[in-house]
Amino acid sequence: MFTTPDRESGGVGLLNSPAIPLDVHTDLADTTGSFAPVNEPVTPMRGRIARFVRGRETDAAWVRPALLTLLSLTAVLYLWDLGASGWANSFYSGAVQAGSKSWKAFFFGSSDSSNFITVDKPPASLWVMEISARMFGVNSWSILAPEALEGVATVGLVYVTVRRWFSAPAALLAGAVLALTPVAAMMFRFNNPDALLTLLLMGAMYATVRALERAQTKWLVLAGTLIGFGFLTKMMQAFLIVPALSVVYLLAAPAAWWRRVWQVAVFGVSALVAAGWWVAAVALTPAADRPYVGGSQDNSILNLIFGYNGFGRLTGNEKGSVGGGGMAGSMWGSTGPLRLFNDQFANTMSWLLPGALLMGTALLVITIKAKRTDRERAAVLLWGGCLFCTGLTISLAQGIIHPYYTVALAPPLAGLVGIGTMALWQRRNTWVGRSALAVALAVTMAWGYTLLARTSDWFPSLRVAILVAGALGVVGILALPRLREAPRLALGLVAGFGFSAALAAPLLSTVATATTPHAGAIPSITPTPAGGPGGPGGPGGFGGGRFGAGPPGGGFGGFQPGFGGPGGPGPGAPSGGFPGGGFPAGPPPSGAAGIGTGGGGPGGGGFLNGSTSGPALTKLLTANASRYSWVAATVNANSAAGYQLASDYPVMAIGGFNGTDPAPSLAQFERYVATAKIHYFIAGGGGGGFGRGGVNDVSSQITTWVENHFTALTVDGTTVYDLTASVSTS
Repeated sequence: MFTTPDRESGGVGLLNSPAIPLDVHTDLADTTGSFAPVNEPVTPMRGRIARFVRGRETDAAWVRPALLTLLSLTAVLYLWDLGASGWANSFYSGAVQAGSKSWKAFFFGSSDSSNFITVDKPPASLWVMEISARMFGVNSWSILAPEALEGVATVGLVYVTVRRWFSAPAALLAGAVLALTPVAAMMFRFNNPDALLTLLLMGAMYATVRALERAQTKWLVLAGTLIGFGFLTKMMQAFLIVPALSVVYLLAAPAAWWRRVWQVAVFGVSALVAAGWWVAAVALTPAADRPYVGGSQDNSILNLIFGYNGFGRLTGNEKGSVGGGGMAGSMWGSTGPLRLFNDQFANTMSWLLPGALLMGTALLVITIKAKRTDRERAAVLLWGGCLFCTGLTISLAQGIIHPYYTVALAPPLAGLVGIGTMALWQRRNTWVGRSALAVALAVTMAWGYTLLARTSDWFPSLRVAILVAGALGVVGILALPRLREAPRLALGLVAGFGFSAALAAPLLSTVATATTPHAGAIPSITPTPAGGPGGPGGPGGFGGGRFGAGPPGGGFGGFQPGFGGPGGPGPGAPSGGFPGGGFPAGPPPSGAAGIGTGGGGPGGGGFLNGSTSGPALTKLLTANASRYSWVAATVNANSAAGYQLASDYPVMAIGGFNGTDPAPSLAQFERYVATAKIHYFIAGGGGGGFGRGGVNDVSSQITTWVENHFTALTVDGTTVYDLTASVSTS
């Protein structure tokens, strides 16, 4: 067994010094102790402020300034020019607008303030944005700034979690790796639920680390509660790390076996209670008194949990999804253990993944004979286990899985990199530690070169620079025994070459991603390789951006000029696209009309784009708007969201997000029209049976009924039907 080398002064050792009892260690979450002179009375507030400014008494003077610098730079990166993305995902922005007007819409997560239908996710992430919107008004910054701050908080949590058991350099490296992960920079500047989910899951990992220290049940209850609220953010994805947290606690907690078992049971119960109260409230509310549960096929929250947002994601059998039935697995890209390394997923977060896995494996081998409660091994299992459980699920899932889901992998990856790098560096005088670190750097360098080769026109000279710096770093690490008496400058050069080779590409990708506006439902990072979403030869982006070669607003791959379809040559916009190269070979699915710019005209929006309302159309919608429950109705929620945000009045999203939910029925829609609850019907919303199609589709039935009974007019290039006018005889 290998022992931990002597620790250097200033808190840079691998583990906390054994000479200092654990209970006097503090971090950003502690609330006791102070750093004032002994004879001076200290108030609790002064103690907290002093602790925040100075950090631990045992820390070197540079540690806390370094942390504050990291958090400040992360805030700048995530907040800079945030408003350039506009409404970002207008689907969620429209729901935020609704929740800022109606507390009922706030609670249920409705798409509109008249509470016709909900979004297809639970509302926790909306709650944060809606509170901000109620305070500061509905605008791009009030919606997106909370997401960016959640990202800064996640970086801080990664730091304090690693710092509990390891050195300040390990914690700072972990925080920096998270901040510089491209998918993190994208999703913490976007309004999908993934930002809050990532923060909550990181909080659960922190609470588990605290629980492992003294086998305290209260910390496991907190971990379970955070997992439960993660469920209220994005449903069953939050449960993916539960096996890792449970197994590590059962293995390493300093308590008797049966105490550990019942504590894990309490952890599970707390997660179910935290998740279940809202589910019970929705299930027990009569359907007539709440909005339709968007994403379900029977207006049931349980159908949404276990179907569209649950096991359907694993099997591909997602009735009502964009892929429809068992077709989704073939439409969302290839699956398998190497999925995270393919063109669609690799550039999002895998730059450091091979090296991290190697370092984690090496540490497990090194600590194999350690005692059961060994913290170094427990940490590797915790961070690596969360990475493995989530990564394997994403890799093998046959249903709807988007590349940006990998943001949930960024914190455990960052923690594993920080712990593994510094642990092996501390063992640099041993053959195993030195060799493992050199191999990890070599693999990271080779993988970075491979990823850059997939985007050969993006900083082409960077590949050569990485090879040179990486080679020098590997040679320097292997030659460390000869540098034992060398000055610190030599060690600094070795570390500098290694970090440059590993972090240069993700750093540039992160900055490029953060400075690119993103819109639509499926954003993508920069650079996007050929065949990836929004990349050359791949599908067109669902949302446009200032750097896109295609028109703003994007289009569905292969169905918009300038956008690549299956095998198509055109570059897509940088804001995402349909995995696998647009639609499968053959003609577009029935009901796909309107995808791109909209079948009703340029204002019609797209299946995964928000609609664009021209000034004349907006004026038309707002005239006498207060008389109606909905100023308009259109197929699919993305199309409805654009009109709703422009008019500031509720718009009915027929069929929900995909346009495939059986709501409202044709008979219900006719009653709404007969009672003058809807003013206009806007054509060209897309969806309408996308992936299903046919005249039996509810949205298709409604569209046909409107076309047969009312007269069309064109406003700002968009086809509109006045549902309060006399019925057409055509």
